[in-house]
Amino acid sequence: MRSLRLFAALCAAVVSLTAVPARADLKVVATLPDLAALAKTVGGDKVDVTALALPTQDPHFVDAKPNLALALNRADLLIAAGLDLEIGWLPTLQMGARNNRILTGNAGYLDASRFVSLQEIPAGQVDRSQGDVHPGGNPHYLYDPRQALKVAAAIEARMSQLDEKNAATYKANLAKFTQELQAAQTGWEKRLAGFKGVPVIAYHRTTAYLQDWLGFKTIAFLEPKPGIPPNPSHVAQVLAQGKANKVKLVLKEDYYPDNIAKLVASKIPAALVTLPGGTDFRSGQTYVQRLELMVGRLEQGLAGKGE
Repeated sequence: MRSLRLFAALCAAVVSLTAVPARADLKVVATLPDLAALAKTVGGDKVDVTALALPTQDPHFVDAKPNLALALNRADLLIAAGLDLEIGWLPTLQMGARNNRILTGNAGYLDASRFVSLQEIPAGQVDRSQGDVHPGGNPHYLYDPRQALKVAAAIEARMSQLDEKNAATYKANLAKFTQELQAAQTGWEKRLAGFKGVPVIAYHRTTAYLQDWLGFKTIAFLEPKPGIPPNPSHVAQVLAQGKANKVKLVLKEDYYPDNIAKLVASKIPAALVTLPGGTDFRSGQTYVQRLELMVGRLEQGLAGKGE
């Protein structure tokens, strides 16, 4: 706790020593690049959007650097994935930002998880012995375009509340995005129709919403418990399950190590598919483009053309 207070104080010092530029647009900060991409699509040229995490970073473990607190200091709106995904780093940044607008519970804070249909809500009591289990449900809902559309609608509503003069623009942008995403979704579902019922192995529990959307079956995870790295005995069990169930694909995000996933995929054998960890927002990639990349890799995996 003392170290958190010291870090928050350092963040506050950075904020206090940095001049604040003129505020021309609604300034939005999103914890994840997928959320940032959705915010930019809805806000268009009326908003400035910053993503705190990179798509190459595990969103559970983002470095809470003082420059991120500076971005929060200037924000009118903070969009978080919620469900304790960012609990290890976001509260410290909020404290150090010295910006009451974006504190949890205020109008400038949007918990996107409140607007989606949640998967994997634990039935009983949760404790650390179970690994990195999220008490409120699985936070990886942005793998499902149906859930992303709900989040985009929530972002539009909050932007319109905070910036009424541009509300018509936000609504028009949301309508355009809705049409684009739903058209793309129809095409993705046709291309991946053969995914229904296919047994897969995943590295981490990121597949719940993707599975609900596409209909495949996750029969095992390379992590023995969420957030716990694979160990030899567990990997041997997963390999046996993979062979017995004739697993077709092994799925992992690009921020997880390759070695164990490659080994298991080669021994089953199955196609290894590395999923993009998020939208490459800082390079200009959109959410639709990010899902197109993901769908393309899954399509290749189904055809037996994994890595």
